[in-house]
Amino acid sequence: MDAPNRPQAPTDISRELHALAFNSGSSSLKFGLYRVRGTQVLRLVSGEAEGLGQQRGAFHAQDENGTLLLSESAAPASQAEAIGRIVDLLATSHAPSPQVIGHRLVNGGTAHRDHCRVDDSVLRELEAAIAFAPLHMPAALSLIRCAKASFPGLPQMACFDTTFHQTLPDVARILPLPREMIALGIQRYGFHGLSCESIVRQLAAERSDGVPHRLAIAHLGNGASITAVRDGISVDTSMGLTPSGGVIMGTRSGDLDPGVLVYLARERQFDAAMLEDLVDHRSGLLGISGLSGDMRTLHEAAASNAAARLAIDMFCQSVRKQLGAMSVVLDGLDLIVFTGGIGENDVAVRSNICRGLSSIGVHWGDDSAPPSDRPGARCQVRVLPSQEDEQIALHATSLCRDIGHV
Repeated sequence: MDAPNRPQAPTDISRELHALAFNSGSSSLKFGLYRVRGTQVLRLVSGEAEGLGQQRGAFHAQDENGTLLLSESAAPASQAEAIGRIVDLLATSHAPSPQVIGHRLVNGGTAHRDHCRVDDSVLRELEAAIAFAPLHMPAALSLIRCAKASFPGLPQMACFDTTFHQTLPDVARILPLPREMIALGIQRYGFHGLSCESIVRQLAAERSDGVPHRLAIAHLGNGASITAVRDGISVDTSMGLTPSGGVIMGTRSGDLDPGVLVYLARERQFDAAMLEDLVDHRSGLLGISGLSGDMRTLHEAAASNAAARLAIDMFCQSVRKQLGAMSVVLDGLDLIVFTGGIGENDVAVRSNICRGLSSIGVHWGDDSAPPSDRPGARCQVRVLPSQEDEQIALHATSLCRDIGHV
């Protein structure tokens, strides 16, 4: 006879849990093992496999003190091999065994706007969402399958970039198309949500007065976006239906006159695959420069290459324009936070961007450091690290407690 239903005991949020976070790209895999207690998260082991299955790649990992656990000039041949190597690494480093695994997914489509546990039905629904992010979703879903096989019995949690942007008001969410398109899932979703959420969390933890009322987050990397945040809530963002819109990116065009695509389809017989390849893989910094989508390469070439200089200037101009737009959305800005690979590390690009923002209250002198406390500046500027993987660990453990899998 079945045992009678009994009320569950309250969840003990202070209980320590260990979460393994995976953040997959088309040919890369970032990972981290975290100890989570409540809202406190500590990285124990982290690393990245770059160039999976390619001739040029790398595989490296370090512990919580930054001590290298491995550094190899070749990447694993596949996701499955990479996960096998990670399993071995965790065992040999005597790290605690993970109790839950969290995955970054760019978009869950219309069916999944909240982080959730992944079962077979959820996995099928996520397959249907590939069309909303074809650059990112196939690798992420493949990784989930590999992780389920390598960590049988462990709950797998999907953490969506779009969740943070659920709060977009209709004036930002709805696209200027016939209303029946909304029923097809065509709307502004917004991306880099886990990164934005990690910035809000860091600001809330370090500031006695809380998150600034009017905040713009510039996540600048190979993918780039600008998000307007009011009192910790996303109210507008530069990316739209897919991660291809907004500012110029490494190989993505960003915002583009839709008539260009109509022209190419009608007059040059471009089909959908050709248009997708053009917009996502051959445009942006790569397309403008004809050289590279990597900002570091463009800086190296800029002294003697006018196209490289133009690509850098166009990137900075597109970011400035979006920051100006978000200042209008928020009726002014109190703080701009730069994050992401370019945002955190490229002083020249930050300086280029900020020297054109005096109209919205950014005061930028001759120094190259951000003027976080410049007297008289109406809008402060900060650089903070994107902590997507820590955010994944926090959400994964929270879901784990909610479903009672502890």
